[in-house]
Amino acid sequence: MAEAEKHRWLPQFCSLPTLYALMVVAEIVALVIAMAPDRVARSWLIELAIASVFVQWLALLNAVVLCSSRESLERLPARWGFFAAWLLAVVTTALGSAVVYSMDHALGFGLTAPSGAGWRFSLGNAAICALIAAALLRYLYIRELWQERVHAAAKAQVDALQARIRPHFLFNSMNTIASLIRKRPLDAERAVEDLSDLFRAALGTRETLATLGEELDLIGHYLRIESLRLGERLNIELDIAGLPRDLPMPPLLLQPLVENAVYHGIQRMPQGGTLSIRGRRRNGEVEIVVRNPVPDDAAQPRNAHALGNVRARIAYHFGDKGALVVQPARGEFTVTVRMPDETKP
Repeated sequence: MAEAEKHRWLPQFCSLPTLYALMVVAEIVALVIAMAPDRVARSWLIELAIASVFVQWLALLNAVVLCSSRESLERLPARWGFFAAWLLAVVTTALGSAVVYSMDHALGFGLTAPSGAGWRFSLGNAAICALIAAALLRYLYIRELWQERVHAAAKAQVDALQARIRPHFLFNSMNTIASLIRKRPLDAERAVEDLSDLFRAALGTRETLATLGEELDLIGHYLRIESLRLGERLNIELDIAGLPRDLPMPPLLLQPLVENAVYHGIQRMPQGGTLSIRGRRRNGEVEIVVRNPVPDDAAQPRNAHALGNVRARIAYHFGDKGALVVQPARGEFTVTVRMPDETKP
């Protein structure tokens, strides 16, 4: 099932973005029809209203038909499936136009075409649909391929983040646990449990969204292990009580930022420093700020690749509603993550 979903080429016509695109194109067609010079002598606004109702109904009818036929069409090779979808839209438009023409003349409204010109009315609309459907299906096909590639790139970035959590952190953690086994066996046991939970999440293959609560728990596991290793050099300030733990978000979005703060900041300073994680909800969004000290001679951040990964994943999942703001300064490095708040307070 996952493999079939991965290679889908026909868009979901019942989805809101696709329906919106269809309705916009349909309204442009209605506008062109209303502005045609040889239309009957009616008010321009009345002509536009009549054309809008007609073409929007045809657009929704085609969307329902193509949405219902999606599974069958995608069993065909892409080229033949594309042609079948195009032909289905043309036939649906012709039949729908014929039905509207018949109802119009049965009720005596005279809104479509003169009596006896039903075939001309239906074929004319089918011809217009043939041109528009070919261009629109091609556009939606290319958009679907682009979204598939973006999804694949985002998944590859998740895999890269999952891979980069393993080497240095694993070795450091195992050395820390080994040093605690005899002197502090309870701390060693707790560290093993934290490490197990952390790597279970990091090595997981889930493609569904996680929650902010799960991500904060993951950060807690990581910081407990690093606290054992760095001791008093690592001070932690948390102000995250007001965050919605059930907020959906991509997995491993915040943990790499916290890991960077420790690995590229506090660990490099002999005296250590304070890692601050603060979160708040405001204006329909969730804002999380990670701040850590860095050596004064750190001219350029060494975590640009990870930051680029996180920024790309935020853009993929949240679009313009999410953001990653990086604020490097002398002696301090601040990263702010903004996500839309899709939970109820």
